[in-house]
Amino acid sequence: MMRKAVITDRNIAEKTALVRVDFNVPLNGGSITDDTRIRAAIPTIEYLIEQKCRVILCSHLSRPRGQVVPEMSLRPCAERLAELTGRQVRFVEDCIGPQVEQAVAQMQPGDLSLLENTRFYADEEAKDEATIIEFGKKLAAPADFFVNDAFGACHRNHGSTYGVTKYLSPCVAGFLVELEIRSLSRILNAPEKGFIVVLGGAKVEDKIGVIESLLPKCEKMLIGGAMTWAFLKARGYEVGMSLCQPASVKAAREVDAKMSPYIDKLMVPVDAYMRNVAGDQGVKYTTVDAIEPGWDALDIGDRTREMYADLILKADNVFWNGPMGKFEDKPFDEGTLAVARAMGDCPGFNVVGGGDSVAAVTQMGVADAIDHISTGGGASLEYLEDGTLSAVEALDDK
Repeated sequence: MMRKAVITDRNIAEKTALVRVDFNVPLNGGSITDDTRIRAAIPTIEYLIEQKCRVILCSHLSRPRGQVVPEMSLRPCAERLAELTGRQVRFVEDCIGPQVEQAVAQMQPGDLSLLENTRFYADEEAKDEATIIEFGKKLAAPADFFVNDAFGACHRNHGSTYGVTKYLSPCVAGFLVELEIRSLSRILNAPEKGFIVVLGGAKVEDKIGVIESLLPKCEKMLIGGAMTWAFLKARGYEVGMSLCQPASVKAAREVDAKMSPYIDKLMVPVDAYMRNVAGDQGVKYTTVDAIEPGWDALDIGDRTREMYADLILKADNVFWNGPMGKFEDKPFDEGTLAVARAMGDCPGFNVVGGGDSVAAVTQMGVADAIDHISTGGGASLEYLEDGTLSAVEALDDK
């Protein structure tokens, strides 16, 4: 249940809204290659326009690290939002200061503006809280109230997600944040029986929090990706040239020790496909106890795919984050695609988060069969650790 106020809980009609959206979209030569995050913000934007609000949108894009980087401008997002909504979207070439004040002064009820990349200012993500709050004050200056609809940035206390809440009232969640919290809360509170968690990716240390949170709660946790080799190496197996950082091996040992009462729930692959990186680059199948020196295991094998798919298909609730292999390198995308296919066929409640996992369900044509596709991989993992996100906690209670 959403403990925090959403836009429908407050009277915000005809006021000026500062809306933090997540328009951190992939760009190629100035063209947006995936507009999912822009589309996800539209219900909140349309509601505010219906309420005759003046709507000021702000977002970050990529990592300009406090520099003005023209290739990281949000202008293409303004153009795409205009196309998607059929509305005029004024783009403001700054996010604080006189240009913004002037643009907002000219806005009429129902008008829509998008500010330039908040990360063009280093203070947006400064280490010092006072600096972040001061930047938030400048960002908040032209607005009456704040809406956070940037779920993908809700695990970060930045000027545009946290600092602004010190100066605006009310501070409420948008419809996307509400949907994300509701869907992930259902996963977090799922009954153990029939609850399957699928975790892939490269680093155990990045997932240790969610492993420790969900392993006691789920029926089975299915491990894939390079995390596999860390667990195997921690248990004394030969992993050859497979991606296996010392920090991941250390984290895997910690999980094995700390989670020992539940470790029988944690499934690692029984087989794999590996490449001869020290020789002719040939690819062959192997069981995980027979990975050879000079070979790089890059995907889960056929038996593992079948086992994982079978568990997913029988599940009542499934959460999946992270690829099963080197997804960007064929044929090592097959394990990830097998999981995506099973997710699409699963009759239970299923949630997918993380870029490669989302790309896989889209590639398999099963995205419409997924109950919820999260717009924030890192934020979804952090929420599943303890049911909180710092920027959401900064919003008003219901």
